Amino acid sequence: MTGSAVSTAPGKLEGSTPPAPSGLTLLALAVAGMVVSVQQTLVIPLLPRLMTTFHVSVTDVTWVFTASLLAGAVATPLLSRFGDMYGKKRLILVAMGLLLAGSVICAVSGSLPMLIAGRALQGTSSALIPLAIGMIRDVFPRDRVTTAIGIVSATMGVGGTLGMIVTGLIADHTTSHHPVFWIAAGLAAVGLVLIAVSAPNSGTRAGGRPDFVGAFLLGGWLVCLLLAISEGNSWGWTSGGVLGLFAAAAALCGIWVGVELKVREPLVRLGLLVGPKSLSANLASLLLGFSMFAAFTLISNFVQTPSKVGYGLSGSVLDVGLYSLPSTVTMLVFSAFTGRIAARIGAAFTLAIGSVFAAFSYLWLAVSNGHGYDFLAFGAIQGIGFGIAYAALGTLAVQHVPMNQSGIASGINSLVRTAGGSVAGAVTASLLTGSTIAGTKVPTLHSYVLCFIIVSIGAALAAAVAAMHGIRHRPTPGTHPIEALETS
Repeated sequence: MTGSAVSTAPGKLEGSTPPAPSGLTLLALAVAGMVVSVQQTLVIPLLPRLMTTFHVSVTDVTWVFTASLLAGAVATPLLSRFGDMYGKKRLILVAMGLLLAGSVICAVSGSLPMLIAGRALQGTSSALIPLAIGMIRDVFPRDRVTTAIGIVSATMGVGGTLGMIVTGLIADHTTSHHPVFWIAAGLAAVGLVLIAVSAPNSGTRAGGRPDFVGAFLLGGWLVCLLLAISEGNSWGWTSGGVLGLFAAAAALCGIWVGVELKVREPLVRLGLLVGPKSLSANLASLLLGFSMFAAFTLISNFVQTPSKVGYGLSGSVLDVGLYSLPSTVTMLVFSAFTGRIAARIGAAFTLAIGSVFAAFSYLWLAVSNGHGYDFLAFGAIQGIGFGIAYAALGTLAVQHVPMNQSGIASGINSLVRTAGGSVAGAVTASLLTGSTIAGTKVPTLHSYVLCFIIVSIGAALAAAVAAMHGIRHRPTPGTHPIEALETS
């Protein structure tokens, strides 16, 4: 089966013949992906202000960010499965609708719980990226799939930076968080319209039924795990509450695995999670998700820290976004070339190269972080790394699975990346609150350096995992990296 063919197997078809993909289709998917990424990061520069507004600790306010990632981790495989069942365009529209609704709730929120609830609803839109990758695989010619996936995947980093810049511009004129979310709502509406008018109905529908029990159990053990990590310092790592949460997470995870192995249509096909060709792609995704999302919160807090404490840049909310501009530029440029690199050396080795750049960028900050140019250099190097890595990762996640499972395979890969980001928020918050300057709640420079080193190690491990995958599963010489899509 080619990338533009429609299966003749029994089942409902979204169209008798697949429409030819257009530049407008790719633009719509890229814009929608960018809007989703904007919502993930637009609150990060506001976290210090939200602590003051709602009179809460850094651990509590971090849930404004973590709740979005956690909701995305649960919703992504579920909506991806729905996409394979009922059509990817329909579920992309649902994801954008949920983002719009969540943005409106955040825009009118007057309390931290209401804001967190809105953020959780926004987070469900994370499923859009794997759905978009699945649609690309359905309708684009084989020789354009890797490049198209790279462009859409790159929007995660680009949108993340734009989110912080937009927030910075707003924050210069008001201390309220409401205008930021009204802008997010407007962007979501634009993305919704673009998808509705330009995205095609294509591919096959796999049929089946949703696994709501699996979704509930997945959410349960992730919440227990993240709550235990985030509250470890304040409750005590050996306290009954923390140990009980870790035990509950382990028990629920075990039950979840048992359910997924027995149910006919599981939320997460464990073969696509830990199979021979899936495990390395998903492990790399987990580590990269940890590295990328950890950097968002670390850089924002570090840049805004007043230099009088002995480190920091005394930057504004807008400065946080401006320091990220080099990352946006290099990510866009290098993601566009990733398809050519992958065609020559394979997606796995391409992913390894990108991960090495990402690891080096964090190591740079661990060694040198006293000047603005350190953060500009970090951003440029990080953008190269993630521009290459995420573009290659999108291909690696789906190239070994049948066409009618591309949505869920990409969704599972996105799930573990989002789960890694969720853990990153909890871990870094715990490290920063665990080592503070005497008499204050300000983290020490040492705690930031430790975080940078840990994040660098995470990216380096992703490079090692990807390289081992490339060695174990070398493609036949002359074989296009997408050919496995048709031969799986």
